[in-house]
Amino acid sequence: MLQIKRQKDNRVVMCIQHRVADIPGGGTVSVKELGGSALFEGTPLGNGSDGVYRVCKTAQILVAATATATTYEVAKGHHFQAGDRFATANCAGQTIASVDKSHPAKDVITLSASLGAAVAADECAFESCGETTDLKVTPIGFAGSNEDVHQNDNLFVSIWVMGVILEKNAPIVNAAIKAALKCVIYH
Repeated sequence: MLQIKRQKDNRVVMCIQHRVADIPGGGTVSVKELGGSALFEGTPLGNGSDGVYRVCKTAQILVAATATATTYEVAKGHHFQAGDRFATANCAGQTIASVDKSHPAKDVITLSASLGAAVAADECAFESCGETTDLKVTPIGFAGSNEDVHQNDNLFVSIWVMGVILEKNAPIVNAAIKAALKCVIYH
């Protein structure tokens, strides 16, 4: 069936400077676990248990939070949704109770319990594997292009395992993600 969609294109900020080696034929990314409307180039991707790739969810903390805080202001563009585990390098993951996307410049993530330690602005929050500081999805590569996310559709992307990424334009990553992406240079 032929379907025509009318939409406005936005100026896209690119982050990949060199593409060296990819997974031949790319891969399909699971969209049922994504809370965002777009998958940005440079997003870390890992293997799923069913042959479909998963997004290594991250978010940039915009405003510092105290050790007792349960709400965190994060930059737009993340894929967190209620029920995910939200963690930082020094704070074990807590369950997300809600995600408020009503503000045009930021999202507010509310947790069911405090992370238990202060969180600095510009820190990388990530989806953890339970109440730990371990990544839920260990990345093996990164998305090679910007793609719109449509629920109940397959999302096909090129997946690059070697390359150079301009970190200031890319989705935020932490030291654990960089270590897992051994052949990717962030500068």
